[in-house]
Amino acid sequence: MSKFAAKAISALFAVALGFLATSAIANTDNAAIAERLQKVGSVCVEGDDCGGAAAPAAAAGARSGSDVYTASCAACHASGVLDAPKFGTSDWADRGAKGMDTLLNSALNGFNAMPPRGTCGTCSDEEIKAAVEYMVDSAK
Repeated sequence: MSKFAAKAISALFAVALGFLATSAIANTDNAAIAERLQKVGSVCVEGDDCGGAAAPAAAAGARSGSDVYTASCAACHASGVLDAPKFGTSDWADRGAKGMDTLLNSALNGFNAMPPRGTCGTCSDEEIKAAVEYMVDSAK
């Protein structure tokens, strides 16, 4: 086969492939595309009427210090991650000597590797205080 014939066959193949691709795109169902592009969810901003959105957890009442500790504090304080004072050890007796106001300030605003409010961004100040008191009371 000559070079000319090979190039001609290659060019015809490219044209045929382009034609097939173009007709496949043209035959695509626009309704199917629109269906695939539908939004997955929506955002409800506090204060907006969101048509039956669940009430915030805070409406159920304040959580106990134990509940807050288990849900948000234990991840670090149970094992002492990043030098966090371990629950149930003398680490908390030493911290308790600093006074509740100092401990609460550290818990609310963050201290060393602990971010503000630990990992409980939804906790009220009272719930944070209850969790701190629970941990201080655990000191051996």
